Amino acid sequence: MYAVIETGGKQYQVKEGDELFVEKLGAEADETVTFDKVVAVNNDSELKIGAPYVDGAAVEAKVVKNGKARKITVFTYKPKKGSSHRKQGHRQPYTKVRIEAIKA
Repeated sequence: MYAVIETGGKQYQVKEGDELFVEKLGAEADETVTFDKVVAVNNDSELKIGAPYVDGAAVEAKVVKNGKARKITVFTYKPKKGSSHRKQGHRQPYTKVRIEAIKA
């Protein structure tokens, strides 16, 4: 059984027991979150596809941890202009979740 959920502007295919990194959620570690934007659910016999979401379907997940990804360097410049450059760093925040149950 698997489901396709939408969170943080992205879609993820999940099964029970999966761990995945999603955009930062407003939840602390060991809290339970519910994803109600379920795009599709497959329960080994039939595939339910929502328009845009499946009615009554939800996915429960437990927050493992919150953190920041590795630092990336953003360097912008304009060629042939001596003083026009900028160096900046960025660390994207994330939430790691473990899928507990899929309710169709």
